[in-house]
Amino acid sequence: MNMALSLPTKLAGLTVTPSVHVKYAGLTVTAPVHARFSRGVTLFATPPNTSNSSRQTAVDWVEETASFFELDNRPIMLFDGVCNLCNGGVKFVRDNDSGRRIRYEALQSEAGKNLLRRSGRAPDDISSVVLVEKDRSYVKSEAVLKIMEYINLPFPQLAFFLQFVPLFVRDFAYDNVANNRYALFGRSESCEI
Repeated sequence: MNMALSLPTKLAGLTVTPSVHVKYAGLTVTAPVHARFSRGVTLFATPPNTSNSSRQTAVDWVEETASFFELDNRPIMLFDGVCNLCNGGVKFVRDNDSGRRIRYEALQSEAGKNLLRRSGRAPDDISSVVLVEKDRSYVKSEAVLKIMEYINLPFPQLAFFLQFVPLFVRDFAYDNVANNRYALFGRSESCEI
C-alpha cells in the first residue's frame, strides 16, 4: 500500500488544499487532510487504469455532482427504492416535512449512484440510507438523526437526545434492522416513490 501526503502551499495567492492519497489494490483514494475522518468524509476515487497509459484520471465526484446543489441547496435523502421499510420511511419524512426541506432519490437510480460516489461509498451499496448535503454526507444512524433535524417537531428534539447514545450502539441497532429489512418488511418490484 502506497501513501502520499500533500502539504499546503501558497503560490501567487493561490492555496493548494492538502490531501492524502492512498493506493491499494489498484484503487487510489484521495481525501482532504483538513477533513475529520468520520463517516461523513468526502472521498474521491480513481478507478484502476485499464489503458496502456500509466496516467490515471481521477474523478472528483463532488464536482461531478455539484449541479445537484447549484439551484437547490436542500439535502438529498438516498434510500433503497425497492425496500418497503425505506419507502415507508420516505413517506413518513415527506409527511412530516411541511417546509419541504429534503429532496429524495433512490439509491438504484443513476443520480443516486453518483451521489453515493460523492459520499465515498460504492455505487451499488444499498445497505444504508444516506443524507447528502452540499458539503457533507451522513450514513446509517447519523443520517437518520440528521433527517430528524430537518422535519417537524418533536423529531429535532428527539434527535438531540439520541445523539448522546454512542454511535456504535446506534449503528448496531441500525445495522440489525437494515440487514433484515426485506425479511421483516418485504420488497417491491420497483420504487414506489
